[in-house]
Amino acid sequence: MKKIAFMMGTACIAVAAFSKPAPNNGMPEAARPEVAAAVATAAAKPHPRLFTDAAGFTRLKERLGKDALLTAAAEHVRAVADRMLPAKPSERIKQGKRLLGVSRTALYRIATLAMAYRLYGDKAHLDRAVAEMRAVCAFEDWNPSHFLDVGEMSLAVAVGYDWLYADLDEATRTEIAAGLRRCGLDASLLKLWWIRAHNNWGQVCHAGILSAALALAEENPADAARYVQRCIDMLPISMKALAPNGCYPEGPGYWSYGMHFNVIAIALLEGALGSDFGLASMPGFREAGYYPDIVTGPSGLTFNYADGGSGRGTHPALWWFAKRFKSPDILRYRELDNFKAYAARRDKRIVSKGHRLFPFALFWIETPPATDAPSNLPLVWDGQGPVPITIQRSSWNDDEALFVGLKGGSPSGPHGHMDGGSFVMDTKGVRWAVDLGAEDYYEIERRGMDLWNSAQDSDRWKVFRLSTWSHNVPMIDGCQQWVKGTAKIVEVKREGTSSEVTLDLSSLYTNATSVVRKGAMASDGRRYLLRDSFVGVRPGASIRWAMMTLGEPTVDGDVVTLRRDGKTLTLTQCGAQKGTWTVRDGQGPNEWDGKNSGCRQLLFTVPATADGTADLAVKFSF
Repeated sequence: MKKIAFMMGTACIAVAAFSKPAPNNGMPEAARPEVAAAVATAAAKPHPRLFTDAAGFTRLKERLGKDALLTAAAEHVRAVADRMLPAKPSERIKQGKRLLGVSRTALYRIATLAMAYRLYGDKAHLDRAVAEMRAVCAFEDWNPSHFLDVGEMSLAVAVGYDWLYADLDEATRTEIAAGLRRCGLDASLLKLWWIRAHNNWGQVCHAGILSAALALAEENPADAARYVQRCIDMLPISMKALAPNGCYPEGPGYWSYGMHFNVIAIALLEGALGSDFGLASMPGFREAGYYPDIVTGPSGLTFNYADGGSGRGTHPALWWFAKRFKSPDILRYRELDNFKAYAARRDKRIVSKGHRLFPFALFWIETPPATDAPSNLPLVWDGQGPVPITIQRSSWNDDEALFVGLKGGSPSGPHGHMDGGSFVMDTKGVRWAVDLGAEDYYEIERRGMDLWNSAQDSDRWKVFRLSTWSHNVPMIDGCQQWVKGTAKIVEVKREGTSSEVTLDLSSLYTNATSVVRKGAMASDGRRYLLRDSFVGVRPGASIRWAMMTLGEPTVDGDVVTLRRDGKTLTLTQCGAQKGTWTVRDGQGPNEWDGKNSGCRQLLFTVPATADGTADLAVKFSF
């Protein structure tokens, strides 16, 4: 059968590289003429210039009270800004090696307060935003050794400086500009690996430094253009991972991080300079706007492979995608409802745990789509790229539809786990097969463990949630997956309403010559067969089948019945070899392992045959 891939054919516009070799900090000797000219033109104009100009803010104000959705979002911003007024300005208090929590708090406060002031004119919001900017600009630095901290803080201060510029006295402007230059722009001239990062670091850090360069452009337009040029040249290194069809290699949790800042970078370029310089036309970028919907099951939870949780809130970046590509359907499946629910929040928790980028969505809100229109997204998706996944679902319009995500890729990938071949499953609106997600970085690092070393014997694989032990994957003789191996998606096919995907997991196992996992969805969307085939295994080797679940299990011979929220799912062994079902606590064995409350692990083991083969299969039905 023909391999299925969701592609939205886009023309690729190459992003030109600077002609001379760049030094270790990536800075060109001079910007290309078209970039330099655009920056010079922007620098000659008055503030604000980030995302919009004064006329753009006026248009936003004129829509208040007329556009219900925009008004709801703006009122949310004002309500949160009011609650931020009593908070003490941020202090330079690191958690381990990170200042990131402080940077994110400052970004949330400054963007919220500055937007509220621009729309409603309450001087209290202005004064509180200025206090926050002055506090962070007095820090000794923004922790450049962990440059994400600098990236987010730079965006925070740049936005506040730019949006509030006309209401700042000269001394305050000078003070804030000096802090932004010293702690942001100058810090980015160090030799730092993020400049050529292939992951979310490139997206976040380049967006932050770009915002600083544009905010301070009038000080030295030619120099500002060099920072802009570096972003245009280097950001594509991270964006290349989106090709060919928008599958985000670091999972949906890091999509929310990396892609939001990727959008911010492009929105800054287009808003201030009038061009994205080809970035938005890179292969897979447009399609990446559909990725959150594709990986979200009917339960409302995402296929949370890599380091991330399964929850999904509002994604302001999707409003940019909808507007930029004239694709309002991108908001239909989940985003519109999530956005409205978030805008309606007024709880106390929102002051400290809100979406720090929500204020930017106000620039991108347009007429939303009809929510009852049918989806044009595929039922079977072959997510390609460096960390491939597959998604099978029986329907887009049924809240009780069957949904299965299967994971390819390597443990050595960005934020990788030993999860090649792992799966999640929804039916009846319930997430039955779960991924435990990330472990708390700080809790591991503070013990002196090397969380970011992906070598085979590293500390990373001693963490239960990241290891083979916790994932819904085969395990042979208790050995973890081989970190240099890769799970490959070799076939994705669909016939009518039935579908089948095949993954070759062989290179992940050093104690087998062939391990193949197939997942087949029946045409009625009420049955799913997961089959694992093994060749070249040591005769008598112990082969484990396992699945993490929050369901309450009842075992009856070859059958397990799971119950949760008044719903049921039945698992039946039907392979050539069968083992005894065992139910274990889903908690990791080490004192550093986080709590997995309510989670259980279903498993059975079988011995390999005398000829070194095995066939394990489980049928899911409801």
